[in-house]
Amino acid sequence: MGFDRSMALASSALTALVPLSVLLGAVLGNVVHLDAAERIIKRYHLTGAGATAVSSLFSPAEATSASVGIFGVVFLTISVLSFARAAQRLFEQAWELKPLSVRNTRNGLWWILTLGGYVVITTLLSGLQSGGALGLAAATVSGVLVTAAFLVWSGRILSARRISWPDLLPFGITGAVLTAAYSVGATIYMPHLFNSSAARYGVVGAVFAMISALFAAMLVLVASAALGREVRDELGRIRQGHRPSDHEVRRQWDSVVEQTRSRWRTAREQVSHHRIKRSNHRTKGSNH
Repeated sequence: MGFDRSMALASSALTALVPLSVLLGAVLGNVVHLDAAERIIKRYHLTGAGATAVSSLFSPAEATSASVGIFGVVFLTISVLSFARAAQRLFEQAWELKPLSVRNTRNGLWWILTLGGYVVITTLLSGLQSGGALGLAAATVSGVLVTAAFLVWSGRILSARRISWPDLLPFGITGAVLTAAYSVGATIYMPHLFNSSAARYGVVGAVFAMISALFAAMLVLVASAALGREVRDELGRIRQGHRPSDHEVRRQWDSVVEQTRSRWRTAREQVSHHRIKRSNHRTKGSNH
């Protein structure tokens, strides 16, 4: 369920954010410097084929008009609202709320505007990382605080204020910490992923790399929502004086361990199967 929800969020984000970035860059290019390709290239230190593919993906064709027709505006609006509703369903499912669907459209639009402000703030904070160890520490702490505040606000507005601030706080803190950890891992791995995918598939490879990065980010978000809900429920039980028996704690722990081992075995089998198929493909290619 978590993987399906993460893929749905990643697909909606890709469909909405890429055309929105291109449109904003074309329309506001003469007012402010807004270049999504440049930000991605600097963020992940891309070079060579990876940087070229990202630039081609986000840059409009030369000698073309930046005007947008009615159909383009309608399509972009639908894509953005679809992404907002996908995030809304995450909170509704995690907190077992009644779905509001399009009835929460106004809050979805407000959330999209807040998301834009969050991106701008995190972009400004990332510029502090060039100021040595002190600047890096300040940017990291500030980024965690900003992310936590944004996540709490997201849950509040996308749930139509049906989830209280204290109930969302464990989710916000967990999500901010996991997002910071993901950011470190992405900085290390994403340059290789972008460059190798772009070298093999061109601009399409950049799309593959982006959907992979978005899937990992959304998986962090989904896991944070589930963990935050569990922490909130556990804190509520503690406040009410309820304490599970040692047998129940051990049973739940054994269940978690068994599920983790089962998923690890499944992942290893899939990787082994993929390696065998790739090896067979290379063998057939060499024979020809």
